[in-house]
Amino acid sequence: MQCPRCFWLDVRLKITRPNSPPFNINKAIDELFKKEFDSYRIKAEPHPLMTEYKVKAVPMKHDELETWRHNFTGIVVIHKPTNLHVFGAIDDLWMDEDGKMIVVDYKATAKDREVSIDAAWQISYKRQLEVYQWLLRQNGYEVSDTGYFVYTNGRMDLDGFFNKVEFKTKIIPYVGDDAWIEPTLKKMKLCMDGDMPAVGTAAMGGECDFCSYARQRTMLTLDALKQKRS
Repeated sequence: MQCPRCFWLDVRLKITRPNSPPFNINKAIDELFKKEFDSYRIKAEPHPLMTEYKVKAVPMKHDELETWRHNFTGIVVIHKPTNLHVFGAIDDLWMDEDGKMIVVDYKATAKDREVSIDAAWQISYKRQLEVYQWLLRQNGYEVSDTGYFVYTNGRMDLDGFFNKVEFKTKIIPYVGDDAWIEPTLKKMKLCMDGDMPAVGTAAMGGECDFCSYARQRTMLTLDALKQKRS
């Protein structure tokens, strides 16, 4: 969805994009959220945040939940039209009053304003949640169209650090639509089986940053070789 050329280089030649730094604080918050919601899962009671934001659900008990949460297993589907192995690791599942699964994703940041999911770049958050919804449906489960982001924000309005960071957490509903996934998987398969795509534009508009960097670096290298030979 971001850049077919980068995708092709990754799956065909194993030339991956440079890794970003690990988000260790976000990972810690995810783990603490899981423990927190698990304590209410055991009691079959809604978390106080769910009550505050009027979410009529409880953290769901399921035998496969730990497997679905694990980064290297997750929820798996073999997409028959393409034979692609599709999987994703969820953060949490809640259950609504009708017994439907609710997909929940934890997010953490630190900014001096209220968190939201309205920015253009946050389409990746929404697609992520929709993929989880699609995976569960492909496994035969009844899934609510409405998912939730448990979004916490590190406060910057306090007088100091004092060896701790305080957070303010919101629950943000999002109505997912997974209709884009099937055609995208087919496009992925065609891309994988074809020749290397030309440099295109990134999903956010403009040229892909990675492709732009690679081209500029190659041009500099070639210029340096020419100068050396001359």
